[in-house]
Amino acid sequence: MTTAFNRQITLAARPTGEPKLTDFKLVEAPIPEPGEDQFLVKNLYLSVDPYMRGRMNDRKSYAEPVQIGEVMGGGAVGRIVKSSNPKYHVGQIVMGYFGWQEYAVSNGVGVELVNPELSPISTSLGVLGMPGMTAYFGLLEICKPRAGETVVVSGASGAVGELVGQIAKIKHCRVVGIAGSDDKVEHVVKDLGFDAAFNYKTTTDYEAKLRELCPRGIDIYFDNVGGTITDAVMTLINPRARISVCGQISQYNAAEPEMGPRLLGLLIERQARMEGFLVFQFAEKMRVAQKKMADWIRTGKLKYRESVVRGIENTPTAFIGMLRGENIGKQLVQLADV
Repeated sequence: MTTAFNRQITLAARPTGEPKLTDFKLVEAPIPEPGEDQFLVKNLYLSVDPYMRGRMNDRKSYAEPVQIGEVMGGGAVGRIVKSSNPKYHVGQIVMGYFGWQEYAVSNGVGVELVNPELSPISTSLGVLGMPGMTAYFGLLEICKPRAGETVVVSGASGAVGELVGQIAKIKHCRVVGIAGSDDKVEHVVKDLGFDAAFNYKTTTDYEAKLRELCPRGIDIYFDNVGGTITDAVMTLINPRARISVCGQISQYNAAEPEMGPRLLGLLIERQARMEGFLVFQFAEKMRVAQKKMADWIRTGKLKYRESVVRGIENTPTAFIGMLRGENIGKQLVQLADV
């Protein structure tokens, strides 16, 4: 369906705690015209990701905050419908940080061409995009898994976590997942091949459950959530353990910092290493990683799942649900047929 307007989701208010639908506003703007060396993209899929919650705060992090009234930032994949740029042509599929809107203008900076014959274009926002690269480098470059080691993954059924666990299995590790529902636990064990998993919402003693599922201790922890789950994992890390800090989603909506045990001394005692990272630091290696991930998908070693809602007006609902853990795999919003 064509529209005479560019529908956009803007930031209407800075949330306190969990975002609300009223923190966003659906507006209509004229469809922009590309200028010299620019092109116009009609977005087909929008991405919603946990890091976007931080951009809603009036606090600088590794990304500038979205200002009130601005279009919410985020990744998108779409088709070029007009172009004044000789390097980009009408009909090509491109991925970039085009924001939560139906149309976007770009000069090509930060934009990647997407080959729709390689895999569905939605994967450029998921398994072959930022989440997939986050899983690949966060595990293989930061943690360097070795065969036989025990790997624990929190947020195990999310866009990143589900891939981390499978890559660890490819590297012949024992993998234990932590997820937020019985359906998610069943998914990561039966569908994705994790060795074990548990539902943190129905488990009362995380440390006891981890001790049961990780009888030889924990060599690698891929941390997507932080909070009390991470506290429990820390008590069971082995000497020379490696901890990759990818996200802290349990803390993103906290109005005040949570009090908790101070466990960094365990890193000294067990000569372990904890490292945070941003996927962009591995930009020069991404082409090789994407090819490897695509090979694993083609040969059946790597599976992925997408949760898709349709319509730009449903983007805030999808985002809030993702922060609550309602999705399995990568959460996407489809705006138009491919």
